[in-house]
Amino acid sequence: MVRSLKNPKKAKRKNKGAKKGEGSSSSETVPSLPAKVWQPGVDKLEEGEELQCDASAYNSLHAFHIGWPCLSFDVLRDSLGLVRTEFPHTVYCVAGTQAEKSSWNSIGIFKLSNISGKRRELVPDKTGDENSDMGSDSDSDEEEEEAGSGTPVLQLRKVFHEGCVNRIRAMTQNPHIVASWGDTGHVQVWNFSSHLNALAESESDLSHGASAVSNQAPLVKFGGHKDEGYAIDWSPLVPGRLVSGDCKNCIHLWEPTSGTTWNIDANPFIGHTASVEDLQWSPTEPSVFASCSVDGNICIWDIRSGKSPAATIKAHKADVNVISWNRLASCMLASGSDDGTFSIRDLRLLEKGEDAVVAHFEYHKHPITSIEWSPHEASTVAVSSSDNQLTIWDLSLERDEEEEAEFKAKMKEQVNAPTDLPPQLLFVHQGQKDLKELHWHSQIPGMVVSTAADGFNILMPSNIENAIPGNDAS
Repeated sequence: MVRSLKNPKKAKRKNKGAKKGEGSSSSETVPSLPAKVWQPGVDKLEEGEELQCDASAYNSLHAFHIGWPCLSFDVLRDSLGLVRTEFPHTVYCVAGTQAEKSSWNSIGIFKLSNISGKRRELVPDKTGDENSDMGSDSDSDEEEEEAGSGTPVLQLRKVFHEGCVNRIRAMTQNPHIVASWGDTGHVQVWNFSSHLNALAESESDLSHGASAVSNQAPLVKFGGHKDEGYAIDWSPLVPGRLVSGDCKNCIHLWEPTSGTTWNIDANPFIGHTASVEDLQWSPTEPSVFASCSVDGNICIWDIRSGKSPAATIKAHKADVNVISWNRLASCMLASGSDDGTFSIRDLRLLEKGEDAVVAHFEYHKHPITSIEWSPHEASTVAVSSSDNQLTIWDLSLERDEEEEAEFKAKMKEQVNAPTDLPPQLLFVHQGQKDLKELHWHSQIPGMVVSTAADGFNILMPSNIENAIPGNDAS
């Protein structure tokens, strides 16, 4: 259950490492000396050695911060387009702070625009057909012109929040409605429509005047939990339906009675014997949700069938910190543990009484802090860990020696794929300290946003391809 950033000292942000920046500044850098690929978990970092970011591994990479570290954030759905592939990009997020003093905390509602980036092919096309991918590509595969220029623009508004924000989630259907879990033991629901409207209408940089924190009353402030908590999730199928879980073992159901009011069941769902760490609604069944706990179990619940779990799975040998339900393949549930392992389960096998684990990875050696399926590729999942690595996995991959040989021939150089790294491991992102949470952008294929003790990163790995239905790029 490693998750605390409580009362951290405000980090001094110097130009230290390859991925740090001030404010909304870009963090793309290029190694200055001949460099070799460092294999995480394989190679040791010798004294005096420093890791440098290889910008060619990213289509886009930027760093920014909103002041105090944020343990949790959420990416908001917007009206800028359902499938966006052209740079520069714009994203909207909400984030909750972990300030040094309780009274200094706030929820940040922010817009990051002018996110520049590049389009690259994994292997340069020797035929010179640059028009097959994106019409905006330059005439050089080696040095493609960046779409968008300058640094991203951060526009930020702040709302006072009593205590640190343990977790924050926006409603899928109405993203201006946001729920926050505070370390005071309260779950609050907010309406941030005025702030989002102001951000949408403004093109200027509001971050310089964003030190002011507005006082806004929440729509609801629920104090029925017996302890603080971290688990909370909005239903993707029933607008306004919410579950919240606490560090005792209680889960409460919120049913909307209007657009701004809720009926919160005072009688909790109880099936775990320890802290409820994460909650996920089923993407296909409106009455079903999953929970995970420090007790090592995952429970599946049906709100029509009383307050006991419909199924209990012994998921990991240690605390189960996070879970993610695959919205493109609803039978798949991913879970991450305190022992650094993460597993994928096919829930259809539970009905047959079989072992539901279809994949289990022991790559990370420190607690898993976040896990989330890609909203665009059913076999792709992103994972963050306390080992300061964000990894992206494609579970459909297997090692192909013939393909590797062909790739080496095309590159005309030696490419050594480590045999002790899983073939499903697509990408490793480093440079952030104390990684806490990640989210894919549901409207920008391949974009991942992550938060850590030293701020946020926005990244788009260059080797992740997204098959987008109906997107006939020419």
